[in-house]
Amino acid sequence: MDNTKTTTQSLSAPIIKPKVSSEDWIMRAVLVGIALYLSITILFPLYAILSKSFQSGDGAFVGLLNYVKFFSTPSLFWSIQNSLTVTLTVSVIVVTLAFIFAYALTRSCMPFKSLFKGIALIPILMPSLLPAISLVYLFGNQGIIKSWLLGYEIYGPIGIVIGASFFVFPHVLTIMLIAMANSDARLYEASDALGASKVKTFFTVTLPSVRYGLVSAFFVCFTLVITDFGIPKVIGGQYNVLATDIYKQVIGRQDFEMGAVVSMVLLLPAVLAFTADRIVQKRQVALLSARAVPYEPKPNRMTDGIFLAFCCVIAVIILTILGTAAFASFAKFWPYDLTLSLRHYDFDLMDGGGWDAYFNSIELAVWTAVIGTVMVFTGAYLVEKSKGFHSGRTAMQLLCMIPMAVPGLVLGLAYVFFFNSPNNPLGFIYHTMPILVICTITHFYTVAHLTAVTALKQMDAEFESVSSSLKVPFYRTFIRITVPVCLPAILDISMYMFVNAMTTVSAVVFLYSPDTALASVAILNMDDAGDVAPAAAMGMMIVGTAAAVRLVHALLTKGILAKTQAWRYRQDL
Repeated sequence: MDNTKTTTQSLSAPIIKPKVSSEDWIMRAVLVGIALYLSITILFPLYAILSKSFQSGDGAFVGLLNYVKFFSTPSLFWSIQNSLTVTLTVSVIVVTLAFIFAYALTRSCMPFKSLFKGIALIPILMPSLLPAISLVYLFGNQGIIKSWLLGYEIYGPIGIVIGASFFVFPHVLTIMLIAMANSDARLYEASDALGASKVKTFFTVTLPSVRYGLVSAFFVCFTLVITDFGIPKVIGGQYNVLATDIYKQVIGRQDFEMGAVVSMVLLLPAVLAFTADRIVQKRQVALLSARAVPYEPKPNRMTDGIFLAFCCVIAVIILTILGTAAFASFAKFWPYDLTLSLRHYDFDLMDGGGWDAYFNSIELAVWTAVIGTVMVFTGAYLVEKSKGFHSGRTAMQLLCMIPMAVPGLVLGLAYVFFFNSPNNPLGFIYHTMPILVICTITHFYTVAHLTAVTALKQMDAEFESVSSSLKVPFYRTFIRITVPVCLPAILDISMYMFVNAMTTVSAVVFLYSPDTALASVAILNMDDAGDVAPAAAMGMMIVGTAAAVRLVHALLTKGILAKTQAWRYRQDL
């Protein structure tokens, strides 16, 4: 009887939770602080733009009246069809070309693979406005190869498709290269042993092994194209798309309510594409096998020659577009006087902000790289390595994913409604450099966060456990162990932030002031003013700066990693 009573008491005894230490409280406080930052910079602005779409010009609630007006206006409604048509066309073209290009780099023995890969990634360094300007010089009214279009105009869907394909190609190629690298060579060996033909092997082994990569690449391409503003703005002509409609409604007509409606319409396909992409990525990870053997291609003169020719064509197209912009920036008067001159680089004589705009972009990029990297990596560390506080970490992870689904134009316009509100105590940062830094960090937060999380997941939890058992403060472990181990990822995050801050247009086009004009926005303004050559010159300044910083980054990375990452390599004694 006593034993039964004792057992009953033990079963009903309350569960004693471990005591939360002072360090845990500090970690939770920092995590809550970063979560609060993301809430203020992404959730609150999105609520502001959503509320604006249900209001009239005087702020009165009108329900769905603005949406009814949008869908009943033929020109606005047709923008949806135009956006979907162009986006789907580009997605099919780019995914196909990137697949073949990635196949050539990973499944052939053709020469100069590193060179072709480097050339293919050049568009990442360019603002989306620059390839559109190059296309104008090539196929515009005064284009040198205008006749190649057989009477068709470059201003419209043709120009948007070509420019967007150029712009998103490296992004899709990167995904396809990763998908190709994860293929299992054992499947190809089994196919050869069974006597399957090359064609049958392609459809039964190659395509199934990369199907999730193909789907993910399609959705990423879809999102990038439908949300891009620079290319349709420069070369779209009268062919309206959702991104340009937002700009026209806000800047042209000062109709902020309709701009908010168009933004919400643009947000929907972007969110759907992002959600589908996340689902596909989870399935892709589940298919990876620890026993997979990397595929090593075998030489074949005919197929290697075909792939070499294909890659040469793609490389020539990329270099032609880049070279055209570079040459046009030096030519005195295209196409009548092609004498080389530096007069187009005298930006102080042009509209757009002059040289101050260029240096403002550098300042924005530096602040974004420094502050953004520290914030992103610290937040990712607290999500992955902190103990307890499960609900807070889950909420933080969700907040980190939201920015990728929000187009830059939508985020920028949302900032206008939120930070320019007279009731917002943070309104003093509107039209200042800090709001540009905040917007840029938030816009590119997701990719940087995923990069940091990937690096942190590779670290054994024993580091934190041992440090805790030895009573070592978490911040000391973070600085002395976590940061050095994850230094390659940290440097990659900083580089990603810097380059995107230099090239972004859509997220900042509504937020700058005359004192904070940026180089990417200056390109837009100079193109609007008819100063196309100076716009190309400013674009080349961005490309040159991004390329130079990437080179310095690569050299510094090599030197730093040689000193801090020696533990990764076994030394022969």
